[in-house]
Amino acid sequence: MKKPISILAFAMLLIIAFSATAQEKKFFTPVDASSNNRNLFVQRPSQLKWVGDTDILMKVKGNEIVTMNPGKKDETVFLTLDELNGYAQQSGIDSLRRMPQLTWLNDYQCYFYAHGKDGINLNRFDLKTKKIEPMASFPQKSENQVINDKSMRIAYTIGNNLYVADGNRQIQITDNPEGVVAGQSVHRNEFAIDGGIFWSPDGSKLAYYSMDERMVTDYPLVDITERIATTTPIKYPMAGMTSHQVTLHVYDIASGKDVVVKTGEPVEQYLTAITWNPDNKRVYIGVLNREQNYLKFNEYDAINGNFIQTIFEDRDEQYVEPQGPAYFLPNNPDQFIWKAQRDGYYHLYLYTISKHQVKQLTKGEFVITDFNGFSKDGSKIYYRSTEVSPLERHCYMMDIKSGKVTKLTQEHGTHNVIPSKSGKYFLDYYSSTDVPFNVDLQDKNGKFVSRLHEAENPFKDYNIGETTIGTLKSEDGQTLYTRLIKPYNFDSSKKYPVIVYVYGGPHAQLITDDWTAGAGIYLNYLAQEGFLVFTLDNRGSADRGEAFEQCIHRQCGQLEMRDQMVGIEWLKTLPYVDANRIGSDGWSYGGFMSTSLKINHPEVFKVSVAGGPVLDWKYYEIMYGERYMDTPQENPEGYELTSLENKTDKLEGKLLMIHCTTDPVVMWQHSLVFVENCIHNGKQLDYFVYPGHEHNVRGMDRAHMITKITQYFKDNL
Repeated sequence: MKKPISILAFAMLLIIAFSATAQEKKFFTPVDASSNNRNLFVQRPSQLKWVGDTDILMKVKGNEIVTMNPGKKDETVFLTLDELNGYAQQSGIDSLRRMPQLTWLNDYQCYFYAHGKDGINLNRFDLKTKKIEPMASFPQKSENQVINDKSMRIAYTIGNNLYVADGNRQIQITDNPEGVVAGQSVHRNEFAIDGGIFWSPDGSKLAYYSMDERMVTDYPLVDITERIATTTPIKYPMAGMTSHQVTLHVYDIASGKDVVVKTGEPVEQYLTAITWNPDNKRVYIGVLNREQNYLKFNEYDAINGNFIQTIFEDRDEQYVEPQGPAYFLPNNPDQFIWKAQRDGYYHLYLYTISKHQVKQLTKGEFVITDFNGFSKDGSKIYYRSTEVSPLERHCYMMDIKSGKVTKLTQEHGTHNVIPSKSGKYFLDYYSSTDVPFNVDLQDKNGKFVSRLHEAENPFKDYNIGETTIGTLKSEDGQTLYTRLIKPYNFDSSKKYPVIVYVYGGPHAQLITDDWTAGAGIYLNYLAQEGFLVFTLDNRGSADRGEAFEQCIHRQCGQLEMRDQMVGIEWLKTLPYVDANRIGSDGWSYGGFMSTSLKINHPEVFKVSVAGGPVLDWKYYEIMYGERYMDTPQENPEGYELTSLENKTDKLEGKLLMIHCTTDPVVMWQHSLVFVENCIHNGKQLDYFVYPGHEHNVRGMDRAHMITKITQYFKDNL
């Protein structure tokens, strides 16, 4: 007969069982892979920044702002939410529920936004007087807000018109007919354009884009949420067709005078790199021809819009892609920094306007990826580059006069720095393959002072497979970087199926010395489900120099496929790769690549998934499409070669194509015509749509898509 277990022993068994369960590693879910689990986000400090022009640091902790001095561990409570609300109450301002985002104007003044009953309010907080002063307000429905911190005026748009909030006064700048848009981004965000509002330094004048789209064909997007479906037309200029026409206006706040800058003919040209001179009297525009191979950087009179002079010209046989604006030296209206790709790599150049002189500041077989500003006196510049490795981003300081360069960041990985105004210290924000996210305080020579933030590994409780970065050689000897993620329970004696995750197009680099090596959770989720996940950054990818990028010109997808096949040949040499079970997956340009690989190499790719794919470049927009393919009229052979819609007769095996019904980037027409051609050629494919989503699936619906893709590979690969 068994003896009854004691209560103590039973309790011990429960504790042991609970401990064993608690120590078990977790598995990613589709919700995790869709970035809908905030617990898996790398934690970053809240509002860690310099206080005005000082060397004092602040950050938000709960409902408090604390400050600290460099090299000191002690933190001082600087301001509480209750105190801020007390000052707000005295000024007749509604209470705040949480600490607002503060932007410092100087050592003792900052501003913040707060939602009011009638709109959004801009408030200036003065630490000396302990007063909060309402500066301006603008409607809740407004968009594209841009503040000038000298005048505290705010420009914004409602619909297709532009307005300015000047205190409580709302100034309507434009009264446009339908089809003419003011104050918004133009040219579909190409050429480093990310907005359409440009304040003069003193806030007295406002330059803005005006885009006339009335000559561009309407393209219908279908809305099925109504009982009778409706269409919402957008303006979408396709390659070789009529483009929109853009002008730059300058509006004087005091006089109400609006002038059009005289950029001349032809009307189908691109206006980029909008820059004000520090004197508030001149404005600069990078005028790029539609062929995108000839750029003129012009100076104009901001008072009357007249042309003054051309500062420089850039030409290229393939294309010129400006990465403006110009950066004027602090309070110096005669000198500016410009980034250009003239010797095969993007580098920085110093222009002196009055002497018509130019001096190349940086040089070498690496890319300047970012210009990070000036020292307070303008004698030094800060920038970020690939000098150490194409996989890494390090930050540097250069003395403009002597050319002396100081490397500010030391640890391997991807860095960004924010110097204090004095230049004595800087904040180094970085991550790497083994660092989720750190913030270090360092001195002007790059010497470590203290660690201000160290994020915990958000994946520490999860089953994560090994990720390795490697290199291969393209047919012309170029280095190609690769990434391979193995299943968490990898067994080298087994054979595994492979998913090749691909993008392959310009402006993207998938493999980096960053957290997860740039892979994110989705690819680790696929590996967790039993697949080897392989990625290769082929020629045409970003930040490798002109020759590496421009070789795809007029023949998108061709050299990229050849490089991807170099990766396939390497995979086949691995004893744990099942060469009969290789698949591909990609979205947008990656969808184009995944479909290209499937159609051109059916003997290799058993299963492919293509999301939002470009399937014929004649359906793609002018700015991007013509840069890399020229027009269909100029390059008919290239368009025929790269089209996948006319090659559906070659489709073999399993292909899942996914498209979002209201995609404004890669129109639904791409995949619908592909499906139609598959039908005509008697070819079967699997097809799925996501109603109401745009150029990818966002929100919780993304978990549905990831489940579908993963199951498709499980069922067929």
